[in-house]
Amino acid sequence: MNIPTNLKYTKDHEWVLVEGDVATVGITDFAQKELGDIVYVEVETLDQTLSKDEVFGTVEAVKTVSDLFLPLSGEIFEFNESLETTPENVNTDPYGEGWMIKVKVSDLSEMDQLLSSEDYAALIGA
Repeated sequence: MNIPTNLKYTKDHEWVLVEGDVATVGITDFAQKELGDIVYVEVETLDQTLSKDEVFGTVEAVKTVSDLFLPLSGEIFEFNESLETTPENVNTDPYGEGWMIKVKVSDLSEMDQLLSSEDYAALIGA
């Protein structure tokens, strides 16, 4: 199980990389394995400002559709458009080519509520 130590995590299995006031968000290796083959990623919240824990999109796998929850409040200003043609990147490279959105974070103090890699590993029993 791949759980990079430089990222933060949510209990809903999203990962977050914060650089300044910009957060890159995707789903974890654990989540993509649980979902199975991902066939579609939908984000209809581009250019919207959402609060922490609001649904920002969905990920569709062969067997199920799951909501994606925003880990930090802010404006979603970029969607990884390569996922429109190659959603399987979420399966093959969840922390790299499989990133989903970029958010201009409005409240960096919310970072304190995210999980460390150790805490996330404990959550999933890794």
